[in-house]
Amino acid sequence: MTKDATGIPGFEIRSTTEADAPLILTLIKELAEYERLSDEVVATEESLIESLFGERPSAEVVIGELDGAPIGYALYFHNYSTFVGRAGMYLEDIYVRPEYRGRGFGKALLVYVARQARARGCRRLEWAVLDWNTPSIEFYKGLGAVAMDEWTVFRMTGEALERLAG
Repeated sequence: MTKDATGIPGFEIRSTTEADAPLILTLIKELAEYERLSDEVVATEESLIESLFGERPSAEVVIGELDGAPIGYALYFHNYSTFVGRAGMYLEDIYVRPEYRGRGFGKALLVYVARQARARGCRRLEWAVLDWNTPSIEFYKGLGAVAMDEWTVFRMTGEALERLAG
């Protein structure tokens, strides 16, 4: 996506390569700090290279740059809806550095991901947001997103996952 496509002079969204692993990890850690979850980040540059750029990439990452300087990112991957019978897109992370918020960069990243979803025939774009993150919730609602309050997200990790897998 070029600056013309975002409508923001000097702002571009670009795909990433293995060489971006240190930057991606830095941005992930910044997001985790904002979300008060820094202690949960166990990703490494090596694990990102393997999972994002290896033989079977699990997700895609784009970087938002203003005049060549990285100011945010979006990480997304495909999911599937059995009810719709089509692929969907899941936005795992969207992050804009604090000093650049409120200027349209987050929306530009979200528009980019939405366009990727549409181009790939996806019928849904979904993501999760922490309950306390009112600015983000209001931002998403303002774009037409709907909270799925009737669903509860479950997660299994670590020992519980190992125990279930046997």
